[in-house]
Amino acid sequence: MRIGKQDAPFTAICTSDAASIRVRGLDLCGEIIGKMDFTSYFWLLVTGTAPTPTQKFFADAVLAAIAEHGLVPSVVATRMTYAAAPEAFHGAVAAGLLGCGSVVLGSAEVAGRFLAEVVAAGGDPAPLLIERKARRAPVPGFGHPQHSGGDPRANLLLALADEHGVSGAHVGALRAIGAALPATIGRALPVNVNGAIPAVMLDVGFPLAALKGISLLARTASLIAHLQEESERPIGFIMSGAAAAAIGFDGKNA
Repeated sequence: MRIGKQDAPFTAICTSDAASIRVRGLDLCGEIIGKMDFTSYFWLLVTGTAPTPTQKFFADAVLAAIAEHGLVPSVVATRMTYAAAPEAFHGAVAAGLLGCGSVVLGSAEVAGRFLAEVVAAGGDPAPLLIERKARRAPVPGFGHPQHSGGDPRANLLLALADEHGVSGAHVGALRAIGAALPATIGRALPVNVNGAIPAVMLDVGFPLAALKGISLLARTASLIAHLQEESERPIGFIMSGAAAAAIGFDGKNA
């Protein structure tokens, strides 16, 4: 049974033979290991070209910005999974990453697509915001339950974009959305980190389709740190017990 496209049976990422491994056209042992930092290698893997110094700077900045934010859902899922299955370190990491979605952690991808829509529409976000309000859809990249006065990570990333002269169409779209919110949805909302990340990364040339990879890569580092701590100072079952105590039962007893 033929399913999907089958007319391009090629990959351009890596090839190897008995004596060498080549990644994106570079010799792994001769040109990458010990000579290229991991952020640059990540950029090379994703895009096929090494980053410019500015691209590397902002990739480093956004990876640091989104890696850690305390006992958020991905961390809770990871630590509770490890508590129940300490032999499955990889499964615990996967448990945290599986929750990278449109509401938490993975929302940079959603915001990036919305910014791209605004840019494609000529930079005027009002019609798109009105449409989102009509179907009661949230505005991606705006609002935060804790940083209601402004997300410090987002503010810093946008300030750095201005300082380094990379603020372009997507940062402009983000700011246009913020300015249009009071008139279109009835209230102002602060930019959050998942709004700033795609705006900056798209403006420095990172591909839209790979935006979620930023959050996945960064949060993996954080989850490994939490698992290391969980192995020495376990709180997974404490969180499980707290959840059981906090949630009441309102179903029918048999």
